[in-house]
Amino acid sequence: MKRKRSGKELLRFYSYGLFAVLLGFAVTFQFIEPAPPSKLILAAGSKGGAYLEFAREYQTLLAQDGIILEILETAGSQENLSLLANGKADIALMQSGIAEAKDYPELLGIGSLYFEPLWIFMRKGFTFERISQLYENKLILGAEGSGTRKVVLQILQDNSVDCNILKESKLTGMPAVEALSMGQVDMLFIVGAVSSPMIKTLLNNRSITLANFTRADAYTRLHNFLSKVELPQGVINLKDNIPDQKITLVAPAATLVTSEKLHPALAGLLAQVINRVHNCGSLLNNRRHQFPSADYLDFPLSDDARRFYKRGVPLLQRYLPFWAAIQLDRLKLLILPLLALLLPLFKILPLTYRWRMRARVYRWYDTLQVHDSEVRQSLTKEGIKNFIEELNKIEEDVRQINIPLAYAAELYGLRVHIDLLRRQISEIKN
Repeated sequence: MKRKRSGKELLRFYSYGLFAVLLGFAVTFQFIEPAPPSKLILAAGSKGGAYLEFAREYQTLLAQDGIILEILETAGSQENLSLLANGKADIALMQSGIAEAKDYPELLGIGSLYFEPLWIFMRKGFTFERISQLYENKLILGAEGSGTRKVVLQILQDNSVDCNILKESKLTGMPAVEALSMGQVDMLFIVGAVSSPMIKTLLNNRSITLANFTRADAYTRLHNFLSKVELPQGVINLKDNIPDQKITLVAPAATLVTSEKLHPALAGLLAQVINRVHNCGSLLNNRRHQFPSADYLDFPLSDDARRFYKRGVPLLQRYLPFWAAIQLDRLKLLILPLLALLLPLFKILPLTYRWRMRARVYRWYDTLQVHDSEVRQSLTKEGIKNFIEELNKIEEDVRQINIPLAYAAELYGLRVHIDLLRRQISEIKN
């Protein structure tokens, strides 16, 4: 029965250590990043545009990792910027050159995705030498809130064109394409990927021609967000030789932007997603695997995206599903401080327990020493009798001490010493 009680006592003693560990766990947990949300909102673009098509690809890939992506159809980059800055979207697709980092310090870049040139399409037979000569022509400059309009207005301003007196058509999308094809407008400005369905339609339309940026170098020197790209002869359609000559264009870059509120794990996951979608490149890439990239961004690169570009997919995510890897990564931050707490506890607890068990025995030696000193100072028969009675009581109390078998030697040693002292005093009495 005593052994059973000793076992319970041992368990109770070590439960104090367990409580200390749990307390440390609770304190450490307060400093751990919460789990990422399972839903994101992406501000994309308009129907028929590349942004919306790529957003759907992101949606499919994120669903494989348990992330629901809600896609918002918008007028374009400027509206996307507004939605992101006002917290109505978690991430946004937008072209470079739309904003400056100093005006939106809370925004971060995930990566640039591809070049999306400024295309100037003209009705067949229409020619011009300078943009400054377009006052008498009917133009489509891009929808309000679109990135196209932002870039076009900048180009017009560079050429000292007063946009207020231009003859502008407000048509957008496929109606704009049809109007240009039928000769109802003279020129259509549009920023878009070469893979965009609308761009492909325009390039393959024999009644529409594409303008060449002869002063592309000047525009790229004036604006850092623009890059010079070339469309080789026949690259769109070798059979029909489209385009029929090398075309030089200026291009901002499509970028994926987020805010500093986005969970770090999701920033890293988004970098992986855009890598899977855009790593194959496009007809406008200057080199293989040029995108996605940490370059061509208006905003500072997210730290987690930067780690991906430098090191690739995190180790745990290479072998485990996203959510399992994230949970293990969070636990890792808990385990390290807990190990720092457990290692000393594993050393201290056994020593403390040994001291506690021996203290139950050794404390009786103080009592024996006091009584032994007192009785030797007055060796009267009455004093010796009282001393022996006291020893008998102490021995009875010692018998009730409950300690594990590992410490039984100390207990029996105490009883031997009690008996020895009793015999010594008894000899004095006799």
